[in-house]
Amino acid sequence: MNKNVKALCEAAMMIALAIIIDLLKDVLPGQLPNGGSLLNISMLPIVFFAIRYGAGWGAMAGFVFGGLNYVIGNGMAIDWTTIICDYFLAFCLLGLGAGLFRGKKNAHIWGTLVGGCLQFLSSYLVGVFVWGKWMPDEFLGLTMTSPWFYSFLYNILWAAPNIVLTMVVFTLLYQVKPMRGYILAKDLA
Repeated sequence: MNKNVKALCEAAMMIALAIIIDLLKDVLPGQLPNGGSLLNISMLPIVFFAIRYGAGWGAMAGFVFGGLNYVIGNGMAIDWTTIICDYFLAFCLLGLGAGLFRGKKNAHIWGTLVGGCLQFLSSYLVGVFVWGKWMPDEFLGLTMTSPWFYSFLYNILWAAPNIVLTMVVFTLLYQVKPMRGYILAKDLA
């Protein structure tokens, strides 16, 4: 099978899986206002795909997932900048960052960490410059006076648990020898 066709098919499957996982957040505890979720590993299929195929393919899969996530997942936006930065750019950066570790030792850990941090950074900055205008007076019992602090607090609440949870699941998958070979793209060589 042509490598590009295989990559497109896997991208479609991983994007679909990420959407299904993301939709499950509605039945899990730990919802934040404006669409954030404390327990959501929808980044796992995107990172998984990016580590197998690299940064370019990973960025593309993240971009597509971001758009579909906004439309299908009842995305929250207040203007076009939040749609672009919180969905398209954030997930594109997730795939790009994860894909940088293709073929590297511990790619599942470093790819998740770097991709997740880039996704966080995009959401953090749009939180400061756009969402900060609608910052509540109080969040988690703390008085909010700075959009920099509010955005950090809000975004770290979903990003940190999701990055850690994804790393844990990835590490468990990595322990299974056939899965490790698949993650490391040994079938693509």
